[in-house]
Amino acid sequence: MATASKYQTIADDVLRAVGGVENVVSVTHCATRLRFRLKDRERADKAAVEATRGVITVVEAGGQFQVVIGNTVNSVFEAVAASGVATEAASSGGFLARAIDLVTSIFTPFLWVLAGTGLIKAFLAVGARISPEWGESSTYAIWFTAADAIFQFLPILLAMTAAKRFKANLYTSVAIACALIYSATLPVIPGADGAEVTLDAFAAGGGELTFLGIPVVMISYLSAVIPTILAVYAQSHLERLLARFVPDALRNFVTPMITLAVIVPVTFLAIGPVSDIVGRGLSSGINTMWDLSPAVGGALMGALWQVFVIFGVHWGLTPVMLQDMVTQGYSLLTGPLFPAVLAQAGAAAAVLIKTRNRDLKGVAGPATISAFLAGITEPAIYGVTLRLKKPFIYACIGGAVGGSIAAAGGSAAEGFILPGAITVTATMGIGNFTMQLIGTGLAIVIAFALTMTLGFTDIPNPPAAEAPKPSGAAGGGVATALRTRVVLAPVAGRAIALDAVPDAVFSSGALGPGAAVVPTSGRVVAPVDGEVLTVLPHAYGLRTVDGVEVLVHVGLDTVRMGGEGFAPAVTPGSQVVAGELLGEFDLAAVEAAGYDPSTVVVVTRSPDGVAVTAAGHGSVGATDALLRIG
Repeated sequence: MATASKYQTIADDVLRAVGGVENVVSVTHCATRLRFRLKDRERADKAAVEATRGVITVVEAGGQFQVVIGNTVNSVFEAVAASGVATEAASSGGFLARAIDLVTSIFTPFLWVLAGTGLIKAFLAVGARISPEWGESSTYAIWFTAADAIFQFLPILLAMTAAKRFKANLYTSVAIACALIYSATLPVIPGADGAEVTLDAFAAGGGELTFLGIPVVMISYLSAVIPTILAVYAQSHLERLLARFVPDALRNFVTPMITLAVIVPVTFLAIGPVSDIVGRGLSSGINTMWDLSPAVGGALMGALWQVFVIFGVHWGLTPVMLQDMVTQGYSLLTGPLFPAVLAQAGAAAAVLIKTRNRDLKGVAGPATISAFLAGITEPAIYGVTLRLKKPFIYACIGGAVGGSIAAAGGSAAEGFILPGAITVTATMGIGNFTMQLIGTGLAIVIAFALTMTLGFTDIPNPPAAEAPKPSGAAGGGVATALRTRVVLAPVAGRAIALDAVPDAVFSSGALGPGAAVVPTSGRVVAPVDGEVLTVLPHAYGLRTVDGVEVLVHVGLDTVRMGGEGFAPAVTPGSQVVAGELLGEFDLAAVEAAGYDPSTVVVVTRSPDGVAVTAAGHGSVGATDALLRIG
């Protein structure tokens, strides 16, 4: 609680000094600073911001009021965002990036619940196959209810997360979702025989369903994905419109009254039917591709799924899969995912056996287990296979072959699950389960065999640390106990002094001592051994075992590029050794965009009394000494 309070205090003080929330158009952040766009610059008190405890300095550039925080900027940014300030994270990048960000923000909060219930359904499928009588028991029914209910009432969860994303009233969004579900679950209108039926049952039975004389094309809104998201989106715009006209004294109850009275009928009249057509069209398109050549479709999914995961594009397919499950009970996209995922586990297992690097073995073991059993491939991808490059490619090859076989058998999972060895039983009821097992097993074998036989460039073990000298020895004290004595150049190029960097925050030493390199290539490597603390497309924060923290910032003001041209190869929490790849960037694209590519290396934290000095200037190669500590 104390830590959260500290960040909230900084956020509150900064917001007050820049003129309040109402004076902020939007805010984003980079590796070290909050970047405000203000309505009226004259209302911001720069001196008051700089005097705020936790603020290093203020820089004004490019139409932004930049508040330099340092390593804790992300925590302060979250506190600022929680105060109701509009953030720019959602709007950065092109259309595809924004679409992926939209889907991610809506589905991520409850994705693990979907995965958990999918796992229950997978176990139930095994039990029902082993004992058909048990599959008809009330015990099975109760467990199935626990697993299936979330899919039936999915609109409520979608309404909650969509309301947060679109900044709509949460409870009004839930009320809209409840109305959609209510239409398919509770009797509200007399049927042909006089008994009350649901709206969709009434329409399905041939009853004339109208609203103010306008015919209504009724669909089932149980499990509805696209209609719910679009309904909440429409709600958010209507609420903002009403906020301009409804008096404050009436707003609390008049706004939800009008919103529900308008959005629910509009959803039944237009949003729902159009969404249903679009959803069925997507599902039909996928099925048509599978009908033409399921082997080709499966090969593409098996080969590219983990590539999609790396770039976050896989989120764009989540609504398509869920829509398939709504319309037909399964998604053909899911069958090839098992070979794609488990092939990464096979490659990681081969690395575990073959590598001589102690740290890599420590990562590969748990990564293999989590990928194989639970389908969690991020540790395997970022910590092992992609890190070594070739094993990742071998796994994609295995995924392509296995995915082709699984898809050729018409295999698909029932329910939304994370593909893994445990959940493969979810494919027992759709298509040829034997071909699914053959494809998945072959994918694992191919990835494992290629990694073992063709190999990869192993990461050398770091040199053994020298034993610290006694404090009484010459040059003793805290400096002699440090293991980190040299900070390497993270890029090849021309080393320059920090005060020559044309950015006042860095050149003033406000963030700490350091140096910079004007790069000649776009390959960024770790300057020290340690843990990766933060990863932004253009910046990396690392901490060594003895507490030295280093910031690598690629280019000046390159946060404005929105990540385009940058490709991080590590994730927060990764352990790296000096010289290991952190990421890559397109040097030509940075320069073409008009940004200075100078890569700054700053020691943001070191033991008290320890000096940080430049190791030299001029031409340096990546991994040449750039700074000396102590």
